[in-house]
Amino acid sequence: MGEPASMGRLKSPLRLWQLLAGFALVTGALLLGTMIGPVSISPAAVLQEILGRLPFVSVDSGLDDRMAAIIWDIRLPRVLLGGLVGATLAAAGGAYQGVFRNPLADPYLLGVAAGAGLGATLVITAGGSVDAVVPIAAFVGAVLAVALTYLLGAAAGGRRTGVTLILAGVAVAAFFTAAQTFVQQQNGDTVREVYSWILGRLSTAGWSEVVLLAPYAAAAILVLLMHRRLLDVLSVGEEEAEALGVNTGCMRLTVVAAASLGTAAAVAVSGLIGFVGIVVPHTVRLMAGSSYRAILPLSVLGGAAFLVLADVVARTALSPTEIPIGVVTAFVGGPFFAVVLRTSGRRT
Repeated sequence: MGEPASMGRLKSPLRLWQLLAGFALVTGALLLGTMIGPVSISPAAVLQEILGRLPFVSVDSGLDDRMAAIIWDIRLPRVLLGGLVGATLAAAGGAYQGVFRNPLADPYLLGVAAGAGLGATLVITAGGSVDAVVPIAAFVGAVLAVALTYLLGAAAGGRRTGVTLILAGVAVAAFFTAAQTFVQQQNGDTVREVYSWILGRLSTAGWSEVVLLAPYAAAAILVLLMHRRLLDVLSVGEEEAEALGVNTGCMRLTVVAAASLGTAAAVAVSGLIGFVGIVVPHTVRLMAGSSYRAILPLSVLGGAAFLVLADVVARTALSPTEIPIGVVTAFVGGPFFAVVLRTSGRRT
């Protein structure tokens, strides 16, 4: 599909050096996250241990079984989970900002956070296992909230425009949040455990969370990347996009469904980690231009690196105590959000 010439001049397509820089950033963050902890392991030893497990590669890291177990059973699952969650949330945030043409949109816009929070709260207050049942309940709650948002958006005007969906999301989020607050008030003994989940965490019991999230994250990111050019077309205006042959209703449904499903899966295994979907896409936009052909791929890489590094801070800043990772991202995202809000206000 062709694009208007004026739009093509304003957009900055993805460049090879940007992609390589993104991969280098992710690699460095993953290596740093695997190295740092109560027991320090050198970068060379980490690399040799990982390379030594590859087929046809004979490298001896010199690490004993205990040190190797720390890498493979504790740190690698955690940093890979952080990378998957960060990549998914950042891609979803960038996609939401494009499909709703709203620079302040984030992955929790349509009630995902509120739905996940209510699902998790119901299970925790009922005495469910955080490791086993809460992720499932959070996922179901998040998907239910998005479905209700879409149904309410349709009932409001017959056509799911960006404005009606956002307003419907606000209403659904308010209802689910009120329900969650009521449940917490009736079960005060579980408040600490509920807030521990809500503030976000990347603690893992091994590779199970990574395996659980990986297919959802891969599918969501793939769909969003496939629609990056259409998001560029949509940025010129909904009427103009339809004049160019884009079915904006179908496109919005596909993008929102993929972003919401990926976000729901990420929230299910990590809790609510805020600001990733705002900080990363806007940083990419400042560095690489306004084309979603660049924003989405670089947001995937930047989001992975950002959350892995945030987790390193969460694990080490007050060691041996661990800070909830949502607190770390809020310290970065709060001021950043204020700057974005002020900048957007000046432009309007």
